[in-house]
Amino acid sequence: MTESTFIHRFEPATSAGSPPLLLLHGTGGDENDLLGLGKMISPGSALLSPRGRVLEHGMPRFFRRLAEGVFDEDDVRRRALELGDFVADARQQYGIAAPVAVGFSNGANIAAALLLLKPDVLAGAILLRAMVPLSDPPKAELGGKPILLLSGQADPIVPASNSAKLAALLSEAGARVDHKILPAGHQLSQADVTLARNWIGSVHAKAA
Repeated sequence: MTESTFIHRFEPATSAGSPPLLLLHGTGGDENDLLGLGKMISPGSALLSPRGRVLEHGMPRFFRRLAEGVFDEDDVRRRALELGDFVADARQQYGIAAPVAVGFSNGANIAAALLLLKPDVLAGAILLRAMVPLSDPPKAELGGKPILLLSGQADPIVPASNSAKLAALLSEAGARVDHKILPAGHQLSQADVTLARNWIGSVHAKAA
């Protein structure tokens, strides 16, 4: 791999035809964080799980922020392109199709940025507690890519208006967005797992 390499884990598929997943952790997580979640929502899928390359007080993230909820948007753009290059390299190395991103919090935000900046990298996305990553996003063409956006009704970090704006932004770019608001905060719940598993099963069935 090139200098676009991230420290990462890769687990090959155990079931032919299951969509590969790109697992993107939240602040302070690492390449091991979402492996269990990936296996729960799509048993048998290949799992590609990179560690964010930005450190905030020693905690890995996928891009810099200036304050809670205030992103360094130049860094968002640069890091999303780096991640896109990494995914392209990993696809070649491991022989996988374009993955479905499964991102939580900071990982969901970089996945949303990747969809807007390099739409061809991902086959779709499950965005868990995501925010609008760019105030002035490029005009993307998402051509019907399926996206599940799961927001928490009592999320202290992501205002309801922000997640609604992200759903509208992705829909306007041509994605098929399913936005659900759960009776939860910022942390994940069993409902997230169940909804994500059912959603990816239906997407996979349609693709087949």
